[in-house]
Amino acid sequence: MKTKYLGKKTGSQTLDYSPDLLDSVHRSQNKKFHFFGVDYWNAYEFSFLNSSNQPVLESIEIKIPLDSSHTVESKSLKIYLASFYKRKFKNSINAYKLIERDLSHLINSKVVVRKKIKYDIPPKSILINGLNKTIKKNTVIRYEGFRSICPVTSQPDWANIYLHSTTNLVDSKKFIKVLKSFRERGDFHEACIDSIFLTLINDFKFIDLTLCGRFLRRGGIDINPVRSTKKKFFFKNFRDFNQ
Repeated sequence: MKTKYLGKKTGSQTLDYSPDLLDSVHRSQNKKFHFFGVDYWNAYEFSFLNSSNQPVLESIEIKIPLDSSHTVESKSLKIYLASFYKRKFKNSINAYKLIERDLSHLINSKVVVRKKIKYDIPPKSILINGLNKTIKKNTVIRYEGFRSICPVTSQPDWANIYLHSTTNLVDSKKFIKVLKSFRERGDFHEACIDSIFLTLINDFKFIDLTLCGRFLRRGGIDINPVRSTKKKFFFKNFRDFNQ
C-alpha cells in the first residue's frame, strides 16, 4: 500500500493548508458488510485563528461512516489538521465545514465534524481479562490490553474492546482467544474490529451484536470503530483512556 506520509520521515516544518495533504485508505472488507457502523475519530489538538487573529485550541469529533469505500489515513489527517494553525476563520463552524468538505470529497461519503466539549462516560461493564466463564446476554463486557500491529510501521496499537449482545451468551475464554490472535497481526484499527465482528457473527453465530474498539490515541488523534447489527448504536463516543 502506497501512502504519502505513513512509515516515512517527515520534516518538522508545518505545511500550508491544502486538501492534497490528505491520503485515503481502501476498506478491504467493505463489500462483505451487511451491518452498520461508524468510526469516531477524536482530534484533541485542533487549532486555528479566530476573527481577531487569536489562536483557538479545541477538540473535534470526526464521524466517518462504515459504508464509505475508503477512509482517511491517520498520519495524513494529523498533518492536514496541523496546517490550520495559521488559517483564519470568522467562526469555528466554518473551520468544521471545510474539514467536512475535504474529507467527504476524499472518501466520497458524508463526513460529520463537530466540536467535542464533553464525552460520554464509559458504560458499566464486566472486565473479562482472566475469566473463564460464560457471560449472560444483555451484559456489557470489556477486554483491556488489546494489541495489534500497524501494517505499515509495525508499531503496536492498543485498545480496550467492548461488546454487547441482547441475544447471545459470551464464552469469555473463546472470545479472549480471538482477541489475543491479533497481538502479532498487522491490521489498521478499523480492519481489526471488522474482523472480530465478522468472526462473532459467522463463527459464534451472534444475532444481535454491537462491538466497539476504544484505541489509545497517537499524535493527538484516536480512532474508535463501532460495528453493530442495528442502525442505532449501543455505544456512544465515550472517553476511555486518559480521562
